[in-house]
This record gives sequence, structure tokens and C-alpha cells, in this order.
Amino acid sequence: MGESKKQVGVLGLGRMGTALAGALLGAGHDVVVWNRSPLKAGPLLDRGARLAATPAELASADFVVSCLSTYDSQRPVLAACAPKVLVNLTSGTPAQARETAAWASSAGVEYVDGVIMAVPQGIGTAQARILYGGSSSAFDAWRDVLAVLGEPVFLGEDTGLPALYDLALLGIMWSTMAGYLHALALVGTEGVTPETFTPMALAWLSSVGGFLSGIGAQVASGDYRTDVSALDINAAGLALLEETSREQGIGFSVPAAVRELFDGAVAKGHGSHAIASVIEEIR
Repeated sequence: MGESKKQVGVLGLGRMGTALAGALLGAGHDVVVWNRSPLKAGPLLDRGARLAATPAELASADFVVSCLSTYDSQRPVLAACAPKVLVNLTSGTPAQARETAAWASSAGVEYVDGVIMAVPQGIGTAQARILYGGSSSAFDAWRDVLAVLGEPVFLGEDTGLPALYDLALLGIMWSTMAGYLHALALVGTEGVTPETFTPMALAWLSSVGGFLSGIGAQVASGDYRTDVSALDINAAGLALLEETSREQGIGFSVPAAVRELFDGAVAKGHGSHAIASVIEEIR
């Protein structure tokens, strides 16, 4: 394991918390767990974990991982526990992470906030990545243990950055999935199956992904000139997609939302510019 055995506390045994505790047990650590419903701890206890009757019993652990449903439900639990080192993997907003960091500082708790970019089944595998921010000394001290859970990526001392990255990346995922589902509904009106359409969609996404670096460079420079594909042409294409969706009898809210953004940017003088100029409308 490359790390001596540590006592690690885990607060919360939902699907993700259970996966985290399981990975720590698999790496040979002494794991003590707490959950509002003790029954969820059964499989972990069978593997050698110990069950705490109250969050306070985890205070003596070398460090504590918190993975509860919300920051609101977590607040009284942390107040009762007040561990030496806290790695918070509860999902929330940047503001909530910074608020918890302020509490930790006042309570004398070394604090690291993190977000998990993986599903529970991926925890402990090479496919899992966890983004962290906060105390660099705590992160460095516990990096080897955190690596048991997934690839640890430290974003700096700002505890709000992991949540910001998380939501930004999930926004890309959700937008992509919504576009894909709209596409399936559209081609499905003519009997095209997902099995037939999806390989072409994957090839198209691979091609589209290649544009991101160029778009990012334009956003960074503020130079939106293009000789490839102007925004007004793309806005017109979205209008066609929306019209065709209506004609085919399916919902059109997905292209309509994007069209609203593009049309807004065109109205503000970006019609001859690249798609990257839409960021000005978003801002």
C-alpha cells in the first residue's frame, strides 16, 4: 500500500460513502463508519469496519471523510464530530464549500474539500478521479491514502474550486446527453434505432471535441474572428432544427434554448463572429 495503516472515519453510507469505505478497507486501513441508519453498515462490518454510535466517536480518527447527502444535513454532524483532518466529499456549491472551510478554520480542523468525478462502482479504480482544494499540507500528508479512492487532483488552496469544476464539467455532460437524446427522438420519428444512429453520433462527438481547444483560445484572447463558420449561420441551423422538431412532432426545448443564446449574441453584433462569441451572451 505504500502507507502505514491509518484509522479513517467515514461519515455517510449512501452508495458513494459505502464505496469509499469499501475501498479504504480493501487497502488495509482501519475504518470506522457512521450513518443515520446503522443497518446500511452491515456489509462493511462483515469486511472488518467498525460502527460508531455517534459522529463524535470519529473525532479520534487520523482523518475523516464526509460523504453525506447535502451540506445542510452535514452541518450538525460535523459539529458533533470536529475531526483533526476533514476531507469533505459532499456535493454542493462553491459557496457551501467555503462556508464549511470557514467553520473548519474556527474549529481548528484541517480542511480539504473534494468532488468525485466517478460513479460509486468506479471508486478504487483507475477510472475514478477526485478533485481537491484546501489545505495543501493535509492533502500532501494524505495523498497516498486518497489515491486509494481514485486519482487525486489538487486544484489549489481555494476550497470552492472543486465544486466549480465539478458543476462546469457536469454541465458539459448534461448538455451533451440532452442533445443526444433529442437527436435520438428526432431520428426515431423515421424509425432509426439508437443502435444504428449511435456509432455516427460518437464519431461526430469525437470530431466536435477537437474544436474545444480552438474555442477556448478564442475566449481567452477575445478575438472571435473566423473564416470557418460564422455564428449567424449556426443560429439559422438551429432554427431549422427547431422547425424540423416541430414538424416531426417531438419537443424542441433543447435546440430552442441554444438558439435563444445564439440569437441573443447575433443581436448584439456577433453574427459574423465564431461560435466562441456566444460566451459574451452567457456572461
